Amino acid sequence: MKYDILQIIGAALMVVFAQGAIRLLVDHDSTGLLGGLGGGFALTLSVHGTLVAVGVLLTGWSHTRAKALGRRG
Repeated sequence: MKYDILQIIGAALMVVFAQGAIRLLVDHDSTGLLGGLGGGFALTLSVHGTLVAVGVLLTGWSHTRAKALGRRG
């Protein structure tokens, strides 16, 4: 059950910050959730990319762990 929750959290991270990165690429002033970061376009975009990667890795890792425990998916 905990791996299901981690998959959901990872997928949510991936979707929210990928959408934010796309929005930032279209409109450089739209920083979204990272508005308080204050490091400019490059830093904000790299943080979005890093959080997307964390979401992908968390989702993949938790799916692999769930399958290793014997569940099929």
